[in-house]
Amino acid sequence: MNKERAMRQRQLKGLWKRLRQLQGMKLKRDALMEKVGAAKQQYPAGARLVEITVAEPEAKLVFTLRKDKLRQVRRREGRYLLRTNLTGYEPARLWEFYMQLAQVEEAFRNFKGDLSLRPVYHQREDRIEAHIFLAFLAYCLHVTLRAMLRPHAPGLTPRAALEKFKAVMMIDVHLPTSDGRTIILPRHTQPEADLQLLLHALKLKLPPQPPPRLSAGGKLVRD
Repeated sequence: MNKERAMRQRQLKGLWKRLRQLQGMKLKRDALMEKVGAAKQQYPAGARLVEITVAEPEAKLVFTLRKDKLRQVRRREGRYLLRTNLTGYEPARLWEFYMQLAQVEEAFRNFKGDLSLRPVYHQREDRIEAHIFLAFLAYCLHVTLRAMLRPHAPGLTPRAALEKFKAVMMIDVHLPTSDGRTIILPRHTQPEADLQLLLHALKLKLPPQPPPRLSAGGKLVRD
C-alpha cells in the first residue's frame, strides 16, 4: 500500500507542477492543448485524479483535484482482486501463482533489458540448442547475482552492480628496455571505494595481476 501510495503521490505532484508551469505560459489554445495532452500522457495515474479544462477563447487553463476520485483510489491502494477458475485452491496459494506469473514476466524483461539478448536465426539444431543454453546460463548468473546482492545491498539491482564492475578495466603497460625489448605488464585497475565495499560484502576478490611478458621486435619471447 505504501509503495502504490508513493507512486500515486509522485505522479500527482509531477502533473500538478507541470500544469502550474503551463498556466504561466502565454500559448494559443491548440498549443496549450498539445502540452496538456503530453503532460497527461507523462503522468497517467495523476491525470485520472485531476479535472482539466481549457476555457475558450482566451485559452485559460483551469485544473482542480477530483477529491471523490482520490478518496476512492486511496481505499483501493495495496488491494487486489484476482479472478480465477481454480476454485480448489486456497487464496494464499492463488496469490503464489500470481506472483510466479510476475516473476516469469520479470525474467523476460531481464532477457531483453539487462542481458540484451536478441534473436539470432540459426539454421542448425545444435546451434539453436547452444543459443538457448547460453541464454539460460546468462539468466542463471543474473539471478545468482541478484540473490547475492539481496542480503547485503537490497536496493542495488544486478544492472547497477554490473555498471560498477564495468569501471574495472584491463590494460597493458609497455616499458621499453635498454636492449630494445619491451616489458608488457598486464594490469587491472584498482576498484573505487564503493566497488571495494561491494566486493567485500559479496566475498569476491579480483584475480591476481598477471605475470609480465617480454616482447622483442613486436613478437612475444620467452625469458
